[in-house]
This record gives sequence, C-alpha cells and structure tokens, in this order.
Amino acid sequence: MRVLGSEATQDPTKVEAHVRAQMAKRQRAHQLANAARKLTSEQKRAKKLKKVRENTTLGVSVSVYRVVDLSSPAQRFKIVQNCKQLLMTGLLILSKDVNVIIVEGGSAQQRKYQQLMLRRIKWNEQRRRPNTEDSKKPTNRCDLVWEGIVRQRSFGEMKIKSMQPTQAREYCKRVNAEQYWDLSHSQSILQSSEN
Repeated sequence: MRVLGSEATQDPTKVEAHVRAQMAKRQRAHQLANAARKLTSEQKRAKKLKKVRENTTLGVSVSVYRVVDLSSPAQRFKIVQNCKQLLMTGLLILSKDVNVIIVEGGSAQQRKYQQLMLRRIKWNEQRRRPNTEDSKKPTNRCDLVWEGIVRQRSFGEMKIKSMQPTQAREYCKRVNAEQYWDLSHSQSILQSSEN
C-alpha cells in the first residue's frame, strides 16, 4: 500500500481491495505451481527406493553382529524388518551358544543398520524384571564382530535360521560365509570362558 502513495490516501478501501486481490492471485499461482510439481504415488515410491538402494557393483559392505540372547520376538522383528526396509540381505542364526546376524548392503545402509544394532535397540529391556533365573545370565548386548567389503552377495534376502552350532557352520559353508560363523562362535567361546 505504501507503494501506491497518494492513491492510498484518496481511496484506502479501493487500494486495500486491489492489494488483497494481488495477494490472492500470487497465492493461487503458487498453489497451482506446487500442484503441478507434486509427485504421483508411484513416483514417490520410486524416489524412496532410489534413496535407499545403493550401487553395490564395486563391492558389498558386510557386517557381522553377535548377540548374547535373542529370545525376545520384538527384538528379532526389529532386526529383520529394518534389514528389509533398508533393502539389505543377510542371515540371522539363532543358536544355543551364540546368535549371529550377518547383513549385506551398501555403506550408507550399513551405517543406519549399525546405529540400530549398537545404539537404538535396548538389549536388556526384557531383563528388567527381577527373576532368579535372569540374575544368573550375563547381561544381554550386541557386539560388532566384523565389518568389511566383499565382491558379491552371499544371501538372497534376510532369513532367520534356528539350528545347532555344527548345523549353522555347515549352512554358512554352503553359502560361502563360514568365516563369519567361525569368527562369531570363537569370540563367544572366548567371552564365556572369561566370565
């Protein structure tokens, strides 16, 4: 209104209506431009997948985690679902002695998954209730056993396998991943002997 100067003082109502009309016109133009740029649901889905998916032609990042106790279904669900949401592949081995999680994916995916495993999941959540049995068990925790880069993936998708240690090693040998099991199993034996 200041720009219009003397006209604003002569007929302020008319000038105010003119200014409001210009503001409404700019607002409509802005909303139409936003509506034209808006992505369809298919385009949104493709954009999210592109953001998560990484190029793994040069190498695949692999991380191996060891967890003392995975008896909680909620924790198993978080592990598997986050792996699937990040488009990672891998294996979760539930065994009497040691629980091993092997995940494959890109470097950014691995960073997000490592943050989940080592910081976000509260591993001792189930152990807060005082029981005589739980007081004998060691505290539950997750350890990063190994991380590195390999040429190609060993697993098709995230799977959960419950088996004995000897069966677990044989299964890992079939998919050329027995070194991950050996490393995790040997560290768990060393840790149990220290306690």
